[in-house]
Amino acid sequence: MHDSQPRTITPDTLPEVITRYLTAHRAHDTATAIAAFTREATVIDDGNTYEGNKAIEGWLGRSATEFTYTIHLANAQQTDATHYIATHHLEGNFPRGTIDLRYQFALRGNLIERLVIEP
Repeated sequence: MHDSQPRTITPDTLPEVITRYLTAHRAHDTATAIAAFTREATVIDDGNTYEGNKAIEGWLGRSATEFTYTIHLANAQQTDATHYIATHHLEGNFPRGTIDLRYQFALRGNLIERLVIEP
């Protein structure tokens, strides 16, 4: 993401827009989740790239219904003033049943400009 070394922060110090997105995503509240992104935002998840609100909205809708799982915010890091990583532990009915995913956020202003989700 960036050359800077991430430093661990407490999850409650993540920017409000990230917390709002994560809460909405867990609740399957697509309208609130999509409002956390810039109009031209990019999401990369599972090898696929989604650019712009319409594509991200479709991704959110599919990801909310594809599998059933629990999610726990296990760690938070900050790379610089606009880059954050939220590591989540997921358990559910997806292949292998458990995984830790790094949600790597890039912010612009008070919105998410880029989100990369990877193990």
